[in-house]
Amino acid sequence: MKKKRSKNFIIGAFLTGFMLLFVLLGVVWTPYDPETMDGANKLAGVSFSHIMGCDDFGRDIFSRVLKGSGTTLLVALGTVAIGTFFGIILGAVCGYYGGILDEVIMRVVDAVFAFPNILLALVFISLLGPGRNNVIIALGIAFIPSFARIVRSEFIRCRNMDYVKSAKLSGASDLRIMFVHILPNTLTVLLSAVMIGFNNAVLSEAGMSYLGIGVQPPQPSLGYMLSEAQTYLFSSPGYAIFPGLVIILMVLGFSLLAEGLKEEK
Repeated sequence: MKKKRSKNFIIGAFLTGFMLLFVLLGVVWTPYDPETMDGANKLAGVSFSHIMGCDDFGRDIFSRVLKGSGTTLLVALGTVAIGTFFGIILGAVCGYYGGILDEVIMRVVDAVFAFPNILLALVFISLLGPGRNNVIIALGIAFIPSFARIVRSEFIRCRNMDYVKSAKLSGASDLRIMFVHILPNTLTVLLSAVMIGFNNAVLSEAGMSYLGIGVQPPQPSLGYMLSEAQTYLFSSPGYAIFPGLVIILMVLGFSLLAEGLKEEK
């Protein structure tokens, strides 16, 4: 009998899919140029022509939210890609071989893991400078330890199983055993970690852009929009509400999807 999907998985998949469609819409179309200023519409309210109103430069908020969502998702995708790729390599090597190599690498990983991701990213940004690409690199490096620890624990669990022993007896190379036999059996746990990684990356990017050290203007960013909007919370609340709502929906979608994957393990 087919297993029933959990509610968290269904709701998370729906929200994530909806946000992906929202981002794709911003790639192909926006009602206005997100960077075009219009003094006549400064802090204009919600209307048929501007469904989310305008910011303090008269720029259409809906257009900027569409583009800003794409920027945030791109940063999250790059961050998770870097963290997952290098985390898998480090975790696989440590978990499969163990010994002194495992001890040395994991002590370094544990030391780095002791610091919050956002704090590590701030250190790297201070060296690299602000900007979208540098944020991706900084957050990606900061995310490596968490993925390495997860992959290592899964490889330790799997390395003495019968199918691994059978592969060794058949003459399979270590690389083949690690990435063809063991890695596919860690995907359920790894996918859940990836969803959590997306969640954390979205929040980290928004936080760094809010502080002014992430994505730089005039490129739209949800975090930077929140920073700009704080002066106008009472006179133009939509300026902060709409980008904040998009961040919440992204984070909620990834969180529920991660929880759903855990429940279906």
